[in-house]
Amino acid sequence: MDLKQNLKKRKEIINCALNEYLKFNSKSPRIIQRAMRYSVFSGGKRLRPILVLCSAEICRKAEYKKALGPACALEMIHTYSLIHDDLPAMDNDDYRRNKLTCHKKFGEAMAILAGDALLTYAFQIVADDPWVKKELIGELAKAAGKEKMLGGQVEDIQNSKCRIKKLKFKKERIKIAGKINYIHTCKTGALIKTGLKIGAMAVKAPVRKIEALEKYGENIGLAFQIMDDVLDVIGNKEKLGKRGSDSDNNKLTYPLIYGVEKSNKKAKKLIEKAKENLTVFGEKADILHKIADYIINREY
Repeated sequence: MDLKQNLKKRKEIINCALNEYLKFNSKSPRIIQRAMRYSVFSGGKRLRPILVLCSAEICRKAEYKKALGPACALEMIHTYSLIHDDLPAMDNDDYRRNKLTCHKKFGEAMAILAGDALLTYAFQIVADDPWVKKELIGELAKAAGKEKMLGGQVEDIQNSKCRIKKLKFKKERIKIAGKINYIHTCKTGALIKTGLKIGAMAVKAPVRKIEALEKYGENIGLAFQIMDDVLDVIGNKEKLGKRGSDSDNNKLTYPLIYGVEKSNKKAKKLIEKAKENLTVFGEKADILHKIADYIINREY
């Protein structure tokens, strides 16, 4: 099975589970359920939950479905972050994946509540899962919190007015490089890295394998965001599903500091390192090798 078919098959498994978790019921107002479903089923790649399942599968193939609940929870946390990211007070985006953003479809108040609902429901899912231990819940909370994803979002906002033309001194470049690495590693990389970790944790993988997957996740997480930065400059806006750009919002990005060519080289080096981290798994990690290549070769 080639990568495209493999990802499609896993995406179908995840979508089926998400649909079950988010099926309409009479326990809450229908409008909030509609807003949650609208954002979750707006055409995402499902990369993060796919990585959760892949991680579980290469550690203990027969038990990988034990990671399905945590995988769906992670996708809900990711979706909540996107809903809030798009709000006028943050990135102020009208479209995502060529569809109206949640606040444009349902209004700002309902979008905020839909994001809040997805975040809290994610933790309900893992708390109710009989396979999940409290350590896994802690990993999810940490990844989504002020030291990781939220912290990265804060720094992203704080530095959104940053305009860099020529950095005269090496110290300035080092300082800015450290800042952008923090933003990308936390805002984007944290959920990717944690997804790989919780997948392995869900099937009780040995520590050495969990650590190897974490290192892999750290490298592909940063590479993924660098490529997002690059695609924002050179990518097809229609395929990206966006109308604006990071430069419009004065965002701090890799191409802004290093240019597109150097950014591409940095991403490729990170992917090489990521693959090296998978040595302990041998041929079982073939799917993760292919996903790493996909990250730097994708068009959106």
